[in-house]
Formats: sequence, structure tokens, C-alpha cells
Amino acid sequence: MPDQAFLRLPFFEARHRSFAQAIFEFASTSVPGLVDHHDVDSSCRKLVRALGDAGFLRHAVIAPHGGERPHLDVRTLCLARETLAFAAGLADFAFAMQGLGTGPVSLFGTREQKERWLSKVAKGEHIAAFALSEPEAGSDPAAMTTTATADGSAHLRLDGVKTWISNGGIADHYVVFCRTGEAAGARGLSAVMVEAGTPGLEITERLETIAPHPLATLRFEGCRVPVANRIGGPGEGFKVAMATLDVFRSTVGAAALGLARRAFAEALRRASTRKMFGATLADLQLTQGALAEMVADIEASALLVYRAAWTKDQGAERITKEAALAKLVATEAGQRVIDKAVQIFGGAGVLSGVKVEELYREIRALRIYEGASEVQKIVIARAELAAHAAESLAAANGKSVRRS
Repeated sequence: MPDQAFLRLPFFEARHRSFAQAIFEFASTSVPGLVDHHDVDSSCRKLVRALGDAGFLRHAVIAPHGGERPHLDVRTLCLARETLAFAAGLADFAFAMQGLGTGPVSLFGTREQKERWLSKVAKGEHIAAFALSEPEAGSDPAAMTTTATADGSAHLRLDGVKTWISNGGIADHYVVFCRTGEAAGARGLSAVMVEAGTPGLEITERLETIAPHPLATLRFEGCRVPVANRIGGPGEGFKVAMATLDVFRSTVGAAALGLARRAFAEALRRASTRKMFGATLADLQLTQGALAEMVADIEASALLVYRAAWTKDQGAERITKEAALAKLVATEAGQRVIDKAVQIFGGAGVLSGVKVEELYREIRALRIYEGASEVQKIVIARAELAAHAAESLAAANGKSVRRS
């Protein structure tokens, strides 16, 4: 769970500390009995329902439409993901997708759309999905080719393919990003809610990954949806997608942090009990060095994740650089921490069914989805270059610019 000493830092309020304790108790007592990696669809349905019944999914949507607060509280989202990931990667996934899959509605939906979709997600009655990636448009959403064209005055016709869609095949509704042609590139995209079972929507392939999750390819062929299902205005799809990721990207770092904390806990236990050369692994300086490096990676990741979350919660319109830094550092550090944990376990660390082996598989995808590490580096560098250009221009005009 989140480190109790860390929770005393000024990033958090009393309600965050209470929430962290409550969801830790849920994760410790309820989650283990709900996770079956041999049946991920059923596990995710059970997890979503349990999270809804316990009231935790209220934090994934906004009030008064089933949510806890009128705005998404990113610190709470991060605490939830960190704690659930510590218990089980699939539990984190189940929570995260409820938020991401309805984030566009919480941020840009009409009152009617919020009333229609959010409360069922908050109760765990409906499962949500976010359909952005395509076979040739993953890290570059502006290159997507799925189209939505007018079909009469009240409907849109969707045609195209989406892939790598989390909750694909089990979701009750999908936020689908498509090209509507108001302008070239990113300015000609829109977001549309498509409910499962809509004629013309087909699940063509279930995708199997090293860490099993519900994942699928979706095909839209003459799929008619009401114009009233459009989220945001025509041509605002890229803005909707980026604003949603701006909120949830730092939570990916929180999930990586939870996985890393669990790996460290497992490594500590192993190092303290494993006998070697007449002592324990923990008595060896090389092991102590590895443990120290793990602590440094975990603490640095936590600071960046919760700085980004705190900044957003203080009212920042966008935290693009901060969220990119949080995701980049936490996921890359998480990979290093878990790799060291496997090494401390030795041969036992690569046995199927051992927790650190499971963590090793879970962490890998986090360095790719919602923007690969390489994309985060581009985002960070561009932000710094833009700030430098602004400073240079201001200096040329005899003015000063203070960086945020």
C-alpha cells in the first residue's frame, strides 16, 4: 500500500489518508479471492462489481452523477491504482478502465450523457472502454483512419478498426475516437460513445498478452450511432483524448509504483530469510546495494507521481509535462525495481506462480500503453524547448519569464 510516512507529506489531505486505508483493507481482504488469471473476463467483471459495491468506483466518475466529487481527484485515483496494483495487477486494471473509459464523459459530456452512463459505471453495473489505438495509429492518434460520417441528420456511420482495446469484448460501452473530417490531422477527429451490441460493431479478435487482461480488436462496419452520442463538439476528439490522458497518465505511474512497492516487499522478505554463505542474502553488501537502489527508484517515482496529481488537483488546466515525467520515470523505475527483485529471488524468481514473476510480466506493458516511454520523452523535451524559446524571445524583448 502507499507508504504511511509518505502520506504525511503536504500532497495529501486527511480524506486521502482515510481513503488509502479503506482501499488497502479492501485490496487485502477482497481482491485475492476475486482474481483468477485463468479466467480474466470473469475476474474483471467480479472486480468491477466488488469495487462498485464497496463505493470505490465513485471516485472514477464525477458528482452528482454517481461520483464522490464534482471533479476527478487525481490524487485519489493514484492512491487507488497504487494500492490495487500492490495487491493484483488485474484489480488495478479493473479500476483504471472504469475511469479512463468514462473520463471523456466526466470531462466533456452533456448532462444527459453523464446521467446516462456515469452512474452505472460508478455502481459497477457497466464496464467501460476507451478505443483510441488502431493497427497503424497507436502513438500517433492523428493518423487514425476510422471514420464517422453523417447518416441522415440524427446518426453517424462508423467504419474502421480499433485494436489493443482494454475491456474489448466485455465492455458495455466504448468511447471511440474517429475521423469526422472537420480539418486535416488531429483537428478532424471526434469522440463517440458506442454501446455494446450496436449493429455493425464486431469483436474480431481477442488478444493474448504476457500479463492476461481483456484485450481485443474491434471492427466497425456501417455501425450507426446517434449524433447525440458524440462527446464534445465536432472536431474536438483529439482535445477530448489528450485532456483525458492528461488526467489518467500520471495514474499509470501510480500503478507502476504499486507494482514496484510489492516487488520490494517480496524482495525484502526473500533477502531476510534466504540463507547463503553462512548468512542471509540481506547481510551481503551487493544485496544491500540493490535494495538501496530499489528504495531510491520507488521514492523518486512517488514524488513525481503525486506532484503531478497534486498539481492537477490544484486547478492546473493541463499537466502534460508533469504527467509525462511521472509516467516515464515511474514505469521505467518500476521495471528496474522488479528486475532486481527477480534477481534476488534467483531461480525461484522465474517460476510461474511466484509473485515477482507475475510482477515482471505486469510491469512491461505499463512502459507502452497510454503513451510509450519514447513518446513521453518527446513530450517532455518539446515542453522544455517551448519554454526555452519563450524565455529567449522574452529576453530579446527585455522581459523576464518565470518558469512554472
